Amino acid sequence: MPKPKTISSTSLLKKQMQNDKFKKEYDLLEEEFELAREIIQLRIKASLTQKQLAELAGTSQPAIARLESGSYKNVSLAFLRRVGKALNATPEIHFRKNN
Repeated sequence: MPKPKTISSTSLLKKQMQNDKFKKEYDLLEEEFELAREIIQLRIKASLTQKQLAELAGTSQPAIARLESGSYKNVSLAFLRRVGKALNATPEIHFRKNN
């Protein structure tokens, strides 16, 4: 039986980004995913598990998991400040003019 063909996530994303509808939806979520990536990187750099970060931030491990997944809706600035303090970082919130 032949081995199934595999494709890297980078190649798959590049291919999907050629679809205008997919690209539009992806771009709408980019800020949420960027925040998630930053938190994951800071947590890993601090050698913390999600549970440890949650304890330091005064929240639950599932709340950290949702935040890191990019699917945390209606996240408050106070919550981000608590997570940031636990990671020795400060969240920056700003507005950017739409083109």
